[in-house]
Amino acid sequence: MKQATIKKFRSFLKFKRGLTAYSLRKFKLYEVIVFWLKSILTRSQFLILSGILVGCSAGLAGVVLKSLVHAIHHLITHKVHFETQIFFYAVFPFLGIVLTSLVVVLFFGGNDRKGIPAILHEIAQNSSIVAPVKMYSQVVQSAITVGLGGSAGLESPIAVTGSAIGSNFAQTYKLDYRERTLLLAAGATAGIASAFNAPIAGMMFAVEILLTGVVFTDFIPLVLAAVCGNVLSRMLLNEETLFHFSSRHPFNYHNLPFYLVLGALCGLYARYFVVIGHQVERFFGNLKGGRLRKAMIGGGMLSVLCVLYPPLFGEGYETVKALVNGQVGELMENSFFGIVGGQRWAVVVFLTIVCLLKAFASSITIFSGGNGGNFAPSLFAGGTLGFVFALFCNFIGISDVPVANLVLVGMAGVMSGVLYAPLTAIFLIAESSSGYDLFIPLMVVGVMSFLISKWFSTISPDLQRLADEGKIFTREHDRNLLSQLNTLDFIDRDVPVVDIDLPFENFVDALHENSHNHLAVVDRNGIFRGMILVKDLYPYLFATGEVAGLSVASFVRQPPATVGENEPVARIVTRFDQTGSWHLPVVDPQGRYIGFIAKSRLLDRYRSLLQAHSG
Repeated sequence: MKQATIKKFRSFLKFKRGLTAYSLRKFKLYEVIVFWLKSILTRSQFLILSGILVGCSAGLAGVVLKSLVHAIHHLITHKVHFETQIFFYAVFPFLGIVLTSLVVVLFFGGNDRKGIPAILHEIAQNSSIVAPVKMYSQVVQSAITVGLGGSAGLESPIAVTGSAIGSNFAQTYKLDYRERTLLLAAGATAGIASAFNAPIAGMMFAVEILLTGVVFTDFIPLVLAAVCGNVLSRMLLNEETLFHFSSRHPFNYHNLPFYLVLGALCGLYARYFVVIGHQVERFFGNLKGGRLRKAMIGGGMLSVLCVLYPPLFGEGYETVKALVNGQVGELMENSFFGIVGGQRWAVVVFLTIVCLLKAFASSITIFSGGNGGNFAPSLFAGGTLGFVFALFCNFIGISDVPVANLVLVGMAGVMSGVLYAPLTAIFLIAESSSGYDLFIPLMVVGVMSFLISKWFSTISPDLQRLADEGKIFTREHDRNLLSQLNTLDFIDRDVPVVDIDLPFENFVDALHENSHNHLAVVDRNGIFRGMILVKDLYPYLFATGEVAGLSVASFVRQPPATVGENEPVARIVTRFDQTGSWHLPVVDPQGRYIGFIAKSRLLDRYRSLLQAHSG
């Protein structure tokens, strides 16, 4: 045993000398150790080790962010008396968005690409390579935004941070695209597991959202990353910081009508939420002025909302916990509705307005210059909607309403409809509430909300534009592979070009040097006028009297379609299928000829990609 240990140590020292001697950069000791382990482990074993290391790193990043934000938020909301608390509600949300915008400009070069769509774009268009700056930029920016009262969630920044950690780990240790994508997803899994105290939900998030359309078979690294992230959060975060609910009622099938109605309400509200989000995004996108001006306007709008309705301040999880525990009176104390007391009608009106305004508050936070995601807002809105529905049922005389269950199930419903991730929502609430006996109502409400959202839009509206442009993967695997191809790489610019007015006898000699079976025909301005098939010229090549008076125009054929140089490859393949052609001309927006694309070249490249992604 001792001899084997000495032998391994000598092997490590030899590997270290070789790595440092022939490398262009210096390696840290831990990098040398990991490279050595990679050299002696099998692929599966190294992926397991990678999943553990990435999971611990991403989980720790999630713990740091949650702790930092919780400390700031707790200081502002609990350590200040009511007389001055309004001042904080007015100042800090404004300050959070403005400071975040300044940090982005001063320290990150104005690059504020954020959210899950940015990661999906990197997976599909950048071979799962995420910039190293993403490993910490999202933590800094979201801590400022949400810590100072921004009405957004930390889970999306944590997922992006974890994805960046996984991607850069894979890049450092020279892993290929499939392994890089897997570790990217593992990092996000650990981040979500750490943030929500829900490892299975973290895995579902990776499978439903990040790995959509990606073929993979290695689940173990995802499992281990989720476990590591969750264990770290349980070890390092206190009970108050963890996303956890303990109060609920046992499931009773007699309450199923409540859940059916709530499922429909959640689906409709989810649609309202995303529509408001797009309207707010369009408003700030069209707003004249620089980044700082938009941040000041958005910060001012958010501050007004938080002063009028304090539950809109921050992530909102404390509000949801208060609803689950029946402590609704505390939510109204610091608002102007506190004047009318805790009358039932006042509570219903107050929470209904809060629920409707949450869509505005979160969208303003994100699109005016803050950093955050829609996880927390959708959960907050769903819990509030469930509580309002329960109060309304009591108000009209229905007894034995499972209030706590409706709050929990409502959270899953709205999240399912907003994110198009029903499994993530179902397992998240089941794990965070230890409510595995609630699986039936969670599935009913989550699936109903999801189906209603899909009825309005088959793809998440947040991803629709990128999906239409072929810049992210969808559930259509063939389209995903084709989206990785660039049209410019397939344009054949060597096809002979002839002028449409050229006499026939003047270009016969050029045909002997032509290896193509077609030619492009243009006018004197370079505008594409058609094509000539060489086989159409055979009867005239050796004729003498029959070619007199003929010109190129006499043999021109119009192609069944043309394509643009920036047109997605998936659309070009569809055009090939529709026309039955094997060659199509490429023209610019003004109709000038550029070249030809051959269907055979596209199919060859597609087969190579299919083999690489399925191997």
